[in-house]
Order: sequence, then C-alpha cells, then structure tokens
Amino acid sequence: MYLRSRPTDTLLSLATLLFSGSTLVCCALPILLVSLGFGAGVAYLTDAMPWLVVFGQHKVWTFSIVGAYLLLTAWMIYRPGRACPTDPELARLCRRADRLNRIMLWVAVSIYALGFFAAFLWYPLEQMLGGN
Repeated sequence: MYLRSRPTDTLLSLATLLFSGSTLVCCALPILLVSLGFGAGVAYLTDAMPWLVVFGQHKVWTFSIVGAYLLLTAWMIYRPGRACPTDPELARLCRRADRLNRIMLWVAVSIYALGFFAAFLWYPLEQMLGGN
C-alpha cells in the first residue's frame, strides 16, 4: 500500500525551507560574498533581483515573521497527541514522513540561525573584537 504525504505536510515542509532560506539570502549570502571579496557579485544580485533589497531593509520584520513561522511549524510537528495509524504499513510511512519533516525543520532552523548571526551579530562582534 502506498501512502502519499498529505498536501499540508508537503506545503509545510517547503514553506519552512523557503521562509528560512529568505533570511539566508537577504543577509548571510551578501555578507559572505563581500567578506570573500565578491562585492561585484552582490551588486549583480541586487541589480538582477531588486526584491532582495527589501528583505535587507526590513530585516527585523523578516526575521520576526520567519521566527514566528518556525515556532508554529515546530509546534505542529512536536505537539502532544500526534499519533500514527495502527496499520503497520501506514505507521511505517507515517514515521518516515514525520522524520523527514523534523529533518527539514532543523535544516530550516539552522539556516535561520546562520542568517540571524549574519544579520544581527556579525558586525557587533567584529567591532568588539577590534575589526575595522
């Protein structure tokens, strides 16, 4: 018997990665590229995709909304009372889908943490440690 994942589970996983990826693209990627000497690459990215600038200009809102969404996603995945079916095959597929959702959530949280570090902590830490 084949059990497809529910559309809400698939949508939840994809949206989690998309939202957390937006924090990475808005803040961590430009900082990394400039740090490696690819400032022209950042200029090209902002010229080719001007909507990226909006994320950077409103990073507090971006990170607040994505953080709230990640908390909601974590609650949906780890909430009490969730159970898989009793049928052995369905239970196996349910556990596999649940494991995949948890992995995708933690990948998204890691991406979010990297973006948060780049957006809010990198520059103050550099200044405290005597950077230019």
